[in-house]
Amino acid sequence: MPLLGAHESVSGGLHLAFSRIEQVGGEVLQIFTRNQRQWQPAELKGPEIDLFRSAHEQSGAMPVASHASYLVNLATPQKELREKSVNNLILELQRCDALGVPFVVLHPGSHGGDGVEAGLERFVASLDQAIAKSGTEVRVLVETTSGQGTGLGRTFEELAYILDRSQYRQLLGVCIDTCHLFAAGYELRTALGYEATITALDRTVGLDRVHFVHLNDSKKDLGSRVDRHEHIGKGAIGLEGFRNLLSDSRLAGLPMVIETPKGENLAEDRENLHTLRSLIS
Repeated sequence: MPLLGAHESVSGGLHLAFSRIEQVGGEVLQIFTRNQRQWQPAELKGPEIDLFRSAHEQSGAMPVASHASYLVNLATPQKELREKSVNNLILELQRCDALGVPFVVLHPGSHGGDGVEAGLERFVASLDQAIAKSGTEVRVLVETTSGQGTGLGRTFEELAYILDRSQYRQLLGVCIDTCHLFAAGYELRTALGYEATITALDRTVGLDRVHFVHLNDSKKDLGSRVDRHEHIGKGAIGLEGFRNLLSDSRLAGLPMVIETPKGENLAEDRENLHTLRSLIS
């Protein structure tokens, strides 16, 4: 059975994300360890680390991942921005190491207009630099993207390039996002289309390199290359696409989280998780 959960707020304290995921009946948690819009966030304090680790233990040590800052762009041709991105990722890896969070989900960034290959080369070099300087063994999960604008990560081949060329291959993996896959042009809705997508993923990246899944419906159509999340079953992917994925024994046991809009009472998370569970066969 897949493990289902959500990205939850850490408002009021990192440890409070565990009470929020418990409220919605989740089995997996994703968080931001710090404000994702700040280059130099505050350092972790000892009590903050202790509270988080205690809450994690009380949760039954559920799978947890952090999502790296949206500011980070390791593929940019702008040297100053690239250096700031490397430093930000180093801090993220070190925070996760201190908190006992094993995964950091990271977008591959944007090549800025000078081509996919140039961007991928910069991304790999910068990623290796960040991992080396962090001094940690936190695993970085490169996320599939819609390929909007000059964004990298639209194809499985681009992800495979990163995994194959990094000096820290053993510390890398992949996070697949259903909305991003669909917007990038990978079919999920039909049995044949879904099988073709998963076969391509296995052939290029390898299913053993997939460690985390984002379950999001898409506001936009197949191949739109526009990243807009929608509630499960309310978007262009529809229920059958999620039924295909959730019933796939090859992905059984993987941690999967929703990143869909929600209010303060988290009712939308409860509804989306209920819908997903109803699709598992």
